[in-house]
Amino acid sequence: MMQVLVLAFALATAVKVVMAFTGSTDGITILAEDPSTVGLIAIGAGLAIGLTGIGAALGLGTAAASAAAAITEKPETFGKLLVLLALIEAIAIYGFVIAFVLSGSIT
Repeated sequence: MMQVLVLAFALATAVKVVMAFTGSTDGITILAEDPSTVGLIAIGAGLAIGLTGIGAALGLGTAAASAAAAITEKPETFGKLLVLLALIEAIAIYGFVIAFVLSGSIT
């Protein structure tokens, strides 16, 4: 987990440095203006939707199995567990939004 945070911080810092030199306020636009990076943006959009979909599916499968077992023992926990499952599904929606934003910047 720590490696992911360090990588995200390094990427954000690199984009800020490029933005400072070009005078742009949008890091994605900087990448989309260079024809050699359009393919990388498309790959990033595909990875965003694919990896979040896989992660949400694995998490939802595990949580749904546990929720089904918990509901059989205590039926009054149904509402709380439904909210928990909805939060896991939101992860896939976040990936879709990121992919949509990235693909929208490709000109």
